[in-house]
Amino acid sequence: MTDDAHKIVYWHRDLPPINADASGEHSMEATSKHISGTLSHGGELWHECYEDLLAKAEERLRQEVLRLGGDYAHVLDEWVDARHDDATSEAWLSGRFKYTLYRRPRTAP
Repeated sequence: MTDDAHKIVYWHRDLPPINADASGEHSMEATSKHISGTLSHGGELWHECYEDLLAKAEERLRQEVLRLGGDYAHVLDEWVDARHDDATSEAWLSGRFKYTLYRRPRTAP
C-alpha cells in the first residue's frame, strides 16, 4: 500500500506513527516461490525470490497485525536463507521476521 493513511507494515528504518503505542515483539516466518535449480546469493533468481519473499511476508504481517488486534507492524530484523530440495531440484528462500506490534492511541470516551 502506498497510501500512508492506510499503511500497516513499516520496514526497518521506516517508522510507524510517532503516537503509536508498542504492544510487544513478535516473529513470523514466510517462504518465497519455488524455482528450478539453485540460488546463488546476489544472483538474478535470488533477487526475484527475495522480492517474492518480501511480498509474501508483508501480506502475512498484515494478517498477523489484524489477528493480534494491532494497527501497525514495524519490522526490526530479518533472517533469510536459501533452501534446496534435492529430490525435486527446487530452491526457495525462507525468512524469519522480528517485528514490534503497535496500536493507535485509544481516545477516552
